[in-house]
Amino acid sequence: MGRVNLGTIDESLLPAVREACLGDGVPPAAPREVIGQSWHRARLHGVDPDAGRASPPPLPAEEVEHRRHASQLGSLLPQLREGLGAIVDVERHLMAVTDAEGRVLWRDGARGVLRSADRLHFSVGASWTEEQVGTNGIGTALALRRPVQVHAAEHFVRTHHSWTCAAAPLHDPRDGRLLGVLNVSGPVPAFNPATLPLVTAVAKVAEAELRLRHWESVDRLRAVAAPMLSRVGGRALAVDREGWAAAVTGMGPVGRVTLPKGVQAGRVWLPSLGHCVLEPLPDGWLVRVEEAGPGGGAETAANRVVLDLRLPRSWTVTVSGPAGDWSQELSPRHAELLYVLARHPAGRTAAELAADLFGDPSRAVTVRAEISRMRRTLAGVLGHRPYRFADSVEVLLLTPPGGTDPLPASTAPGVLAGRRGPHAG
Repeated sequence: MGRVNLGTIDESLLPAVREACLGDGVPPAAPREVIGQSWHRARLHGVDPDAGRASPPPLPAEEVEHRRHASQLGSLLPQLREGLGAIVDVERHLMAVTDAEGRVLWRDGARGVLRSADRLHFSVGASWTEEQVGTNGIGTALALRRPVQVHAAEHFVRTHHSWTCAAAPLHDPRDGRLLGVLNVSGPVPAFNPATLPLVTAVAKVAEAELRLRHWESVDRLRAVAAPMLSRVGGRALAVDREGWAAAVTGMGPVGRVTLPKGVQAGRVWLPSLGHCVLEPLPDGWLVRVEEAGPGGGAETAANRVVLDLRLPRSWTVTVSGPAGDWSQELSPRHAELLYVLARHPAGRTAAELAADLFGDPSRAVTVRAEISRMRRTLAGVLGHRPYRFADSVEVLLLTPPGGTDPLPASTAPGVLAGRRGPHAG
């Protein structure tokens, strides 16, 4: 066995495995599944396995600074550096933090390894997605949204074979939104088997810190809003800028309210509450729920859903009705689930959806839990018995142009069936 946990593959066989797989030959051993699937995606993206592809120019310094300022990750840098400091400083590795688009926003490490990275255009502002550079720690972690190690000749592009990379995605714990990737890279001889577990652990600690900061901000908002709500008649609640409820009056407990993009003070339609009036609070909103008049429920009903899967890593659902529209980003699992439902307008049972998502009909309980979470904001859009989009709702499914696969990192059977044809599966 080699120095990396590569399953049944000796590290010395990696170059021959790669050459055979990329040349349609018979490899001496099968690559790891995560690597083989990434190589397949890189070929579909048109990445040259020998020379790579012409990468887009790095972001201008002004754009990098803008993204740094807008990112929640900047405030976590001291914690990330401290958690990875021993490896980055002592073992000739570098630490990189990217945004959700795979653009390198921060980079730290010894001078020598940084110079080596510069020769590969692994610099601040550069794009390191699979679409640009093939299989690599950052790009593959972005595609899969889970930690991954890419070692030596597991990299798709030959010029990267002297490197080993360990990367873990960083998510917003409030809604699961992808914020970026934490990556540690270095020369193959400096490989340490503890690197991937360490990077994964540091990423989880960073997400926990974001969660703690969020609840502290909700507590501060509650202290401000509670006296105001005590004087409000009817139903009302105070939410932070992302819609998380801090205090409620005149109604049952509320976890989160989906706010429209570009939310402003005034009258607005919210899918879970109907017509509301928003008033600004420090770091949040006071939401007054308007009581429906005669027949008022019908006027807030949704009549159109747009499921947008055109981008490789960012997906949204937009719901429109007579009072306006709202959008929310989707997790990979929820994007898969809505994609399957869009392809099956007659509906799917929980067991059928379990087979569509996991290849295992017995996981119906998991499906029901996911549907329950989605119905908190899509209650007027999703029907049940069987699960489906409501009959009164027009559904528009937007997929990538040029025949590119939607949800390219998904291995869900229902998604794979959709790639084989509009009526497959």
